[in-house]
Amino acid sequence: MHISDGVLSAPVWIGGYAAAATIIAATIKKIKVDNMPKVAVMTSAFFVASLIRVPLGPTSVHLVLSGLVGIILGPAAFISIFVGLVLQAFLFQHGGITTIGINAIMMGTPAFLAYEIFNLRKNFSFGANEFIFGALAGACGVFLATLILALALITTGSEFMGVAKYAALAHLPVMIIEAITTGFIASFLMKVKPEILKGK
Repeated sequence: MHISDGVLSAPVWIGGYAAAATIIAATIKKIKVDNMPKVAVMTSAFFVASLIRVPLGPTSVHLVLSGLVGIILGPAAFISIFVGLVLQAFLFQHGGITTIGINAIMMGTPAFLAYEIFNLRKNFSFGANEFIFGALAGACGVFLATLILALALITTGSEFMGVAKYAALAHLPVMIIEAITTGFIASFLMKVKPEILKGK
């Protein structure tokens, strides 16, 4: 799902950096010193999981973990994902340097949505509450990331329309996998250590 250098037009990737900088400036003050170990662990999890990619035609798929990072870190999730992307780009040339901003928007902003979706569970009291809303958070994280990817490609040029459609279809299995994984992890953490979850 990472967009590489040379794919996007200058206005798109520059706009990505501007949007990412704005979000970082707005959220960095919300990170408490006590939460830094949790941020570091989730950054590491994102870093490793999204490095493992499976090539599929003109694109590749990998776990995104936006949903999981969102429900654990809340607003701090964007910075966690941004740091992970910077490390991937400079250490492994995974993604691109010019596209770090748009990649952060693509994978980081869905974490905000996931956080809000998981918090909706407080309004319901049926069984398997944490699993259901955790699964919704995980699925929506991938769905929104895929939507942003498609929009970034289409905005660059109509010739990317086919690639955008292919990428969207390729990420459907990822959406299902992340839904199940995030649901199980959220349910497990709520039972054994609920204070870890930001949306507890």
